[in-house]
Amino acid sequence: MTAQVTFRQADAGDLGLLVGLFDGAARWMLRGGIDQWKPGDKGVEHFRTRIAAGEVWLASDPGRGGGEVGRVVGAYELWWEDEQAWGPRPPVAGYVHRLMTDRESAPAGTGRALLAHAEERIGLRGRAVARLDCLSSNPRLRTYYEAAGYTAVGEEPGKLAADGTRYGVTLLEKSVSVR
Repeated sequence: MTAQVTFRQADAGDLGLLVGLFDGAARWMLRGGIDQWKPGDKGVEHFRTRIAAGEVWLASDPGRGGGEVGRVVGAYELWWEDEQAWGPRPPVAGYVHRLMTDRESAPAGTGRALLAHAEERIGLRGRAVARLDCLSSNPRLRTYYEAAGYTAVGEEPGKLAADGTRYGVTLLEKSVSVR
């Protein structure tokens, strides 16, 4: 089932919202024993840079009963290159980053709706491949992406973190319809 959410591109007025969404997702990961994101790792400047450099999209639930109409329930970043994980590549793909949902209010299927929206945006840009990466030590997330049609195509054992440490990621991709 895919959630019925609406999308809009984020702007500078959404910086605090994006930080809160990221921190909430990071706390949920930690509670679940997933060592991937940490609260505070992505602040206002990160999201300001991403909004200026490309596309950051917000998903809103247009009508959850009893709650705030139009409440933001998820977001993702869409990049047009990702040399750090994928190396230099021809411009045939879009790269999905920071796929995140509000675990308390997002309707079931919001993550898949976010992926589908990203895949559509990539196809509209004339690119035929959606790419993403996840921690090599997170088999649960890899399984989630594979169930969404992504295929593991490699590993990058030394992706550089913002703090200067290195970590391994699994590289996944999916063909999308070019429009």
